[in-house]
Amino acid sequence: MAKRVVLAYSGGLDTSVAVRWMIEEWGVEVVCVLVNVGQDSDSSESFEDIKSRALAAGALECVVVDAREEMANEFCAHAIYANALYEGKYPLVSALSRPVIVRHLVDQARKFEASAVAHGCTGKGNDQVRFEVGTHALAPDLEVLAPARNWGMTRADSVDYAEKWDIPIRASKEKIYSIDENLWGRAIECGAMEDPWAAPPDEPYTLTRATRTEPVELVLSFKAGLPVAIDNEPFELADLIKQLNDRAGATGFGRIDMVENRRVGIKSREVYECPAALAILAAHSDVEDLVLERDLHHEKARLETRWAELIYDGMWFSPLKEALDAFMIDTQRHVTGDVRLNFSPPGLLRVSGRRSPSALYDHGLATYDAADTFRHADSEGYVKIYGLGVKTWAARQGAKNATPPRP
Repeated sequence: MAKRVVLAYSGGLDTSVAVRWMIEEWGVEVVCVLVNVGQDSDSSESFEDIKSRALAAGALECVVVDAREEMANEFCAHAIYANALYEGKYPLVSALSRPVIVRHLVDQARKFEASAVAHGCTGKGNDQVRFEVGTHALAPDLEVLAPARNWGMTRADSVDYAEKWDIPIRASKEKIYSIDENLWGRAIECGAMEDPWAAPPDEPYTLTRATRTEPVELVLSFKAGLPVAIDNEPFELADLIKQLNDRAGATGFGRIDMVENRRVGIKSREVYECPAALAILAAHSDVEDLVLERDLHHEKARLETRWAELIYDGMWFSPLKEALDAFMIDTQRHVTGDVRLNFSPPGLLRVSGRRSPSALYDHGLATYDAADTFRHADSEGYVKIYGLGVKTWAARQGAKNATPPRP
């Protein structure tokens, strides 16, 4: 019996070619696993169409798993708790979906009694790390195969290979974009995107095409750290994200164009569309400004950067990430409230109000009008004690008393 491999299948060029290439070059049986993490916004192609492509490429079977609720409630939720933005810009679109896919990849490998799993990542990308480290964390016994690291083909070569084997792909040599999409947003690579000086063409954008000319205002409500309603209408998280993608994206909001530091040590120009993710994170952060105590707030901000780096680097299934999750969740007990968001074409977002029943903002302490309850006289002693160390240093060792160093 031939060796059986379970492939993380997207239906795109690389994974479609990978099916046939592994069969021809390695003599294996291939089972494809297509995990729906919210990449179903393109109604011109169904999951049945994608499944048919896998079978046309030679797959023994193609399993479709609906993981949209799982993606939202277990993965996007934790990113919201952590205000997760890699390098302060990128809301981890692809990075968040990879551990979801890995979980089901391993599950299907057990069901089909496969000895290996495979992915379609190249040797210079981040996803190879995420797939392989995640698989090793969940199933150390499984071999991980990476055909795209071995075949030595360019994307144009892959198009030729697909044509040779009558694999019905959608990519062409003229439209060579690589697009990864899920509930949390879209990542667009290749083609004109590879020149950091060139403006991105408008063609590959779908979530952020400005179809509205008037501003959009809405109120996003949070409960214990998660968004639960838009304009007082309750939604499950997956549906809320989709609603925000539609409403915010229609104003052109949500585009990111950045030079990113990949895990493998190279810089890459990346373009993303993330209207819901960016709007939710902005609003969530604003509620936290209102309710978190100062030291907790500052420490959380420091750890948010580390959390985002862990996810970007493929360490979802790791002890440090698990420990940081416990901290992040604990900080969310009082993160309940409303944020008013104003989206203005083309692509602007402004937070124009926030409120919370747990707010630490006290009008009497903050105001300068007649309602002021702050005891100003108390500050004199506080400031003197606070600055005493620096005052002592200035008197004994400060710049005016320092001996100039010898040349």
